[in-house]
Amino acid sequence: MVIEDVARIEPAFIEDSMPTELADLAMEIQAESAKLGMGLPEASIRQLRTFVGIMNSYYSNLIEGHHTRPADIEKAIAEKNENDRVPHIVEARVHVEVQDWINQLYFDGKLDDCVSSEFIRDIHLNFYKALPESLRVVQKQGHNDRFVEPGEFRKVEEDDVVIGAHIPPTSTRVDAFMKHFHTRYKLAAKSPINRVVSIAAAHHRFAYIHPFLDGNGRVGRLMSHAMCLKAGVGANGLWSISRGLARGLQSKEEYKTRLAAADIQRQGDRDGRGNLSMAALREFSEWFLTVMLDQIRFTSTMFDFDRLNERMPVLAGDVIGAERAAKIVEAVLRHGEVARGDIPYFIAGGSKPLTGRALQGDIRQLIETGFLISDTQKGPVRINFPIQFREKLFPNLFTDTVLEPPQPPALKLGR
Repeated sequence: MVIEDVARIEPAFIEDSMPTELADLAMEIQAESAKLGMGLPEASIRQLRTFVGIMNSYYSNLIEGHHTRPADIEKAIAEKNENDRVPHIVEARVHVEVQDWINQLYFDGKLDDCVSSEFIRDIHLNFYKALPESLRVVQKQGHNDRFVEPGEFRKVEEDDVVIGAHIPPTSTRVDAFMKHFHTRYKLAAKSPINRVVSIAAAHHRFAYIHPFLDGNGRVGRLMSHAMCLKAGVGANGLWSISRGLARGLQSKEEYKTRLAAADIQRQGDRDGRGNLSMAALREFSEWFLTVMLDQIRFTSTMFDFDRLNERMPVLAGDVIGAERAAKIVEAVLRHGEVARGDIPYFIAGGSKPLTGRALQGDIRQLIETGFLISDTQKGPVRINFPIQFREKLFPNLFTDTVLEPPQPPALKLGR
């Protein structure tokens, strides 16, 4: 029998006694995220954030079982490709756009309440309203196909769902459950530590409620991205939770396995006082926070200025076939945005500035190959991170190339 009282999702948070392991993880996440991007100019950070948006979309799609190439996502963003023959590319592009919308809310100081029904429905609305109708159809066994209504919770009996062994609340109760969800996680975010730890708990309980007919996975991951920004550990959008969830700590199956394990009911008098298992929530939260810390550390390794300064100028020089190209990229990477007329002074060390068609030709080729970007034909240039050279610039970001970033801490709870 399905329990229809909103207390079904309790415990929603670890309130009685915060485990030391979780508090320590939260503090490490705060410390490590504060260092991410240090030493990089703001213009370079903006371009990296765009790169991360593509990465987040790529891995979020992968979690849904859809393999999309990063280069195709970038092309779809540039061309606004609405071709229904490549639906997963359209979904990936829209995912990037919705994440950009969340980031902009944060930078504008308007990312106020990341767990409200209104905000969560807006995520879903912005995602699904940008999809063609063919991507809004959900096939239901025993029923006629259902159309996903952008921004609308499940609300009629035909929208009831079963997720594996889990039966979410019935559609008519979703609104009440989401109001309770909002109340509990808004209360949980009263302290900096709790704000971080609650990201993990909210991620599971949102999946448990499964409020939408479709799109819950993507919306949940975008909600977690917003919560990270609001909690001050999003590092201005420079890291991605989806990459960690798609890869896990040891296995790609961990995410779905861990979500299912946290669905279990209370296991006796020593397992909290709610309907669900407190021990299972603690274990899921530790795993989720460890994934967060792992991704922050990995991204810090990838986006370290000294590492970028070693790889990028050399790569640009090799691609263009000119030593000047390497010097140009090094100067722009270091300064963030440079007027074209100032580039000769930077690469000549301030005396005897280099001029001529060869230099302008190098700048033009660097723009054409994606190492530099400019808003106008004669405007200042800033660094860009061309997706076609992603594995040379950022080994292991999208694939399993050998790299040795800092290892994630060992899980401790339940041992």
